[in-house]
Amino acid sequence: MTPPLAGPARGWHPKRMLEVVPTLRIAKLAASSEFYVGALGFRIDWQHADEAGALFAQLSREGMLLYLSERANDGAGRGLVHLYVPNVDAWHVEFFERGVDAPLPQDMPWGNREFRVLDPDGNQLCVCTPLNRRR
Repeated sequence: MTPPLAGPARGWHPKRMLEVVPTLRIAKLAASSEFYVGALGFRIDWQHADEAGALFAQLSREGMLLYLSERANDGAGRGLVHLYVPNVDAWHVEFFERGVDAPLPQDMPWGNREFRVLDPDGNQLCVCTPLNRRR
């Protein structure tokens, strides 16, 4: 028997009304959870199964939110999400220590210092810090 799912009934909305939360299409929440929680340090706030059993989950880390969805109608193809963080180099070190194979951060001509990683479903996460805000 699977454990009961924490539904979105409690606190599922973003904290601010003018907030964008990207939804990434995934194949299986279990595999994606290993990557996002185990390797990247996110946590699962809640998850919900629809009538067909497809899972939808909210993940968070340091005020950032992501939705992961197994539902067929929630996006097609692969996504790209930019995670703006105070210190991209510190995040890179943390990911390296967790076993994530990520290229070294680079200063880009558009004004970010950034690196990219792929999740198990081919979605890209670009971790970046604006060059004028680097610490």
